[in-house]
Amino acid sequence: MNTIHINPERLQRFLTEIAAYGATPDGGVTRLALSDEDRDARNRLRAWFEEAGCETKIDRMGNMFFVRPGRNRALPPVMTGSHCDSQPQGGRFDGILGIVGGLEAVCALNDAGATLERDLIVVNWTNEEGSRFTPGTTGSGVFAGKLDRETMHALKDRDGLTFGAELERIGYKGDEDFNPGPLHANFEYHIEQGPVLERRGMTIGVPKGIVCLRWFDVFIEGVPNHAGPTPMDERQDAIHAFARMASEIFAIGLDSDGVVATVGEVHPSPNSRNVIAGKVHFTIDVRGWDETETDRVCAEIERTVAEKARVTGTTAELRRTWEVGRAPFHPRLASLIRDTARELGLPALDMVSGASHDTVYINQSTPSAMIFVPSIGGRSHAEVEETSWTDCAAGADVLLNCLVKTCNDPEGAEYA
Repeated sequence: MNTIHINPERLQRFLTEIAAYGATPDGGVTRLALSDEDRDARNRLRAWFEEAGCETKIDRMGNMFFVRPGRNRALPPVMTGSHCDSQPQGGRFDGILGIVGGLEAVCALNDAGATLERDLIVVNWTNEEGSRFTPGTTGSGVFAGKLDRETMHALKDRDGLTFGAELERIGYKGDEDFNPGPLHANFEYHIEQGPVLERRGMTIGVPKGIVCLRWFDVFIEGVPNHAGPTPMDERQDAIHAFARMASEIFAIGLDSDGVVATVGEVHPSPNSRNVIAGKVHFTIDVRGWDETETDRVCAEIERTVAEKARVTGTTAELRRTWEVGRAPFHPRLASLIRDTARELGLPALDMVSGASHDTVYINQSTPSAMIFVPSIGGRSHAEVEETSWTDCAAGADVLLNCLVKTCNDPEGAEYA
């Protein structure tokens, strides 16, 4: 099949319309996993895909699989997709671009009257972000057999609501698992979420893999007391301890060899202006391509948390809540993306993904690769997140033609 193209105006319309679900006043979205906004966006996606002739399958984690039948349905299918949920006050491209890019690929194939040899599956993975239910990449982790479904159903948000109950409430808890058999290849199309492509003047990013990731929750215990009468040298102030820990964690990341360390959530208690804080719960996110260096940074962070607790007269419990190894992508699929971009006249850059994605789990059993497009200003997980419509269309074109090539691979072809 000759090179075909997506419809840029239709892609823009899809992205604009889906951004209305959870839209914020400043142009972003708040579409937390299993919220009403997530449900409404799921309903819209399902309607679009079924209008485009796809079959819908929903598994017991709420993962949505939209299947465009191929000529030989016995062949291992090709999968693409991403996630619909967002961060609080997040951006309107993160995750959803990969699903809508897959939808537009289906529509473009329909426009061309093309029947591919293999089934094409576009997936919406449940709870990639992990902002409401921790850990993230929950749906893909269970699908890949790396997370336990019942344990994930029991996860609770800050209000004590469980993942499983919320999945039922929004009507997206399937009755059985979906097993498409061994997959031939998997692609995830995504915004970069960093500044590299824009700074280098490149349209397409070709990551060699995803960095490893470590998440920690830290619980500091001090002594709550009145802010006025308590002398400074007699305080066991949990916020003071936190501040010293956070500053040192930043310095450890800064001095490392390519590892980043981030303090994200902070929850002091009682959180009153005239009370010395008795408790602080905060989170740490550590990532790097070199796992040895990443684990060295984690060990140094663990030591500094214990030391700062000691010198401030507090106690600190540090829990490792999530750990994922780095995920090198399949080199032949990465080369396919690079070659396809070249055929389309698009400059491409080899790079590494600093963000985690659902492909980190799917990659462990299925040959996988990712396609990046630039994030303006390198901003993501924020309302100002932006990618030009031209770049969105360019990445969707690369995705479409990679799907055509792999879906038309002959029987017996494998990415070993």
